[in-house]
Amino acid sequence: MSSQLDPVTQAIRIQSEKTQHHEHSTPLYLTSSFTFEDADTMRAAFAGESDDNIYSRFSNPNVDEFIAKMCVLEGAEAGFATASGMAAIFGSFFALLQQGDHLICCSSVFGSTYTIVTKYLQRFGIEHTLVPANDEAAWEAAVKPNTKMIYLETPTNPQLEVLDLEWAGKFSKKHNLILNVDNCFATPLLQRPVDFGADLVVHSATKWIDGQGRVLGGIILGRQDLINEIYLFCRNTGPSLSPFNAWVLSKSLETLDVRITRHSENALATAKAVQNHPEVAWVKYPLLEGHPQFDIAKKQMKLGGGVFCMELKGGVEAGRKFLNALELLTVTANLGDSRSIASHPASTTHSKLSSEEQLAVGITPGLIRISTGLEKDRDIIADILQALEKSAE
Repeated sequence: MSSQLDPVTQAIRIQSEKTQHHEHSTPLYLTSSFTFEDADTMRAAFAGESDDNIYSRFSNPNVDEFIAKMCVLEGAEAGFATASGMAAIFGSFFALLQQGDHLICCSSVFGSTYTIVTKYLQRFGIEHTLVPANDEAAWEAAVKPNTKMIYLETPTNPQLEVLDLEWAGKFSKKHNLILNVDNCFATPLLQRPVDFGADLVVHSATKWIDGQGRVLGGIILGRQDLINEIYLFCRNTGPSLSPFNAWVLSKSLETLDVRITRHSENALATAKAVQNHPEVAWVKYPLLEGHPQFDIAKKQMKLGGGVFCMELKGGVEAGRKFLNALELLTVTANLGDSRSIASHPASTTHSKLSSEEQLAVGITPGLIRISTGLEKDRDIIADILQALEKSAE
């Protein structure tokens, strides 16, 4: 396929080689293993002398198609798809870090990522330092002789802090560090970390890439040499993406462009509609004027994404009443669905953290995360406004 085509077009048209049936849509390859014509062909596959599929834990046509599409969209050299977003994050850490290494991590990361960094890395003798998202002096001060990787999300989940990817790319090259970026919230349609110097990009494909709350999936993309190490680690530890989920995700990429545009438009319209409500202390959205990193977001993102967050003045109790009063929006911990979703991070995704730890990473008592779906924006807004009124009663 011509490299002159737009990445969006390529993500729609890239397809596994057609079978003798000449199908238009890629078939499902629901098989655990693959056969060989003779012993030497099998030997060559195991020796890495051919690209023949061996076992679906290693590779599968459906998974390969999904990876190829994501590589084009992210501008990455190679990739490995995993069973979930957390499997991708875990794999990107443990394939490349070893005893005695040091990781610098943005403090305001997703709750499960925070747990891996603060609880499990140390079990394997891997040090870590948590730094505030946009404190460049703190990032510099955290560098040690044994620092090997820096990890960040932008926008962060759920606080929506935006980190300057151009600065991060220069910082990582200055200190010869692996720059590992979680690009889940923006998707490659809104920003491409590789263009700013990222060595690895991870996604929870469960979110916007699937887009309809159907399947779990994750992916690690980036430099070929790093992905080679990650492939060997994941091939042997087994967090592989299933062929069925890969088939769903590959088809989902065909509509990502139109979906993420609608999600972003709805999020911006809804954030504007509630930002001056008397029960709302503040609203945060990357491309809403007044966001602390508005200029950075405008520089590196095409649109602001499908999530905004707001702080209710009544704290935890107001948050509980708000969720209970919703009629249209779904109350669930997921995001990136065609249906709008509301969640209360302090009691869900970050509930394993103490109150002090929550505040340290920006999780305030009344924080509500809204993932705007594909409904008409006026209906999303109307439901949120009526729930806000009831939460004040």
